[in-house]
Amino acid sequence: MVQDRVMEKLAILADAAKYDVSCSSGQSTRKNKNKGLGDTGSGICHAFTEDGRCVSLLKILLTNHCIFDCAYCVSRKSNDIKRAAFTVQEVVDLTIGFYRRNYIEGLFLSSGIFDNPDFTMERLVRIVKKLRLEENFNGYIHLKAIPGASQELLREAGLYADRLSVNVEMPTEQSLKLLAPDKNHADVIKPMEYLKNEIVGYQEEKKANYKTPLFAPAGQSTQMVIGATKENDMEILGMANYFYEQMKMRRVYYSGYVPISHDNRLPAIGTPVPMIRENRLYQADWLIRYYGFNVNEIVGFDQPNLDLDIDPKLGWALRNLHQFPVDINTADLELIQRIPGIGFLSAKKIVAARNFKRLQPDDLKKLGIAYSRSKYFLAFSSPFYMQKDLTSIQIKSQILNMQNSKYKNDFSNQLSLF
Repeated sequence: MVQDRVMEKLAILADAAKYDVSCSSGQSTRKNKNKGLGDTGSGICHAFTEDGRCVSLLKILLTNHCIFDCAYCVSRKSNDIKRAAFTVQEVVDLTIGFYRRNYIEGLFLSSGIFDNPDFTMERLVRIVKKLRLEENFNGYIHLKAIPGASQELLREAGLYADRLSVNVEMPTEQSLKLLAPDKNHADVIKPMEYLKNEIVGYQEEKKANYKTPLFAPAGQSTQMVIGATKENDMEILGMANYFYEQMKMRRVYYSGYVPISHDNRLPAIGTPVPMIRENRLYQADWLIRYYGFNVNEIVGFDQPNLDLDIDPKLGWALRNLHQFPVDINTADLELIQRIPGIGFLSAKKIVAARNFKRLQPDDLKKLGIAYSRSKYFLAFSSPFYMQKDLTSIQIKSQILNMQNSKYKNDFSNQLSLF
């Protein structure tokens, strides 16, 4: 009977957690010790749904009871849904049980807020402390930090969790006030700043004293809901860039809004989830973090939204044809990385390979370059496509004719653990 009640809670609270997409792990260095359970290295194996959501962690809420009434949230207090709450020990037992059966590699734990932030955060901390200290669990743990919780609880959480996250939810203060009148961005930024300073402080102390304990070694992340309100992509990417530069955020996640409410402030139920837009934002985010692009190069006041037909790098190239064609045998690494069809690692391979010979199209194909796309932007010893003076519209049309997008107006639920 007890097991049946726990399984019923799990069905409710795992389903409620599926809307939070910020659950990937990485860059944590927590090692196994004293013959404990699990080992978090440079990353863990994940299973993904077709829309890219991570499902390999035990991804649950501690409770879906909540004192807030955020219109975009399925757990809002006014929603007529079945409510449940785990005990601290139930979450510990589920995590260890699923891990031993090889169902999961770690825990992603969030929660609605019942009573007050400290009351909820204290229980989240108790769970991760029990896992680490009593169960000797060394697997990956991602814990949601509750806005408004005390700094003492946030600090304790960072000593036991691999990653902490505080979700900003709406990209702008105006939208947050529209859909969650009791919340504001300042309450989210404050714990972000505290965690940033603690992470940096512990990293510096670790350099001087190797015995210094880990503090959120996988950093912190946040999530923005996309498509619930009318922000353009320039506003969204501008906010993400702020988090990367000012909060030293490890990741910003973009969650396409899933219509769940009959509310005239929100898209109607049945409106397609903006999965393609979400994917384009991730691609743009990647360009900003790893390819040296500025937000203003990708979007601007003249084009505030990303092109849904093509990826952001191709979009930039088509708007900047004056920078092409590029001779990959002489161009610097940064410019080669900006050529559509050439990735971050492929660009490094090109620079390394050209030390031995002058590269030609066949050489690029052997290196795994998406030559059917990149050929429009390359120059070799003999005249090539760019010399034919193709316009950006013509190039875009030819590339689109060669590809079929795998993204559809669809939403794939979190995979079941059963």
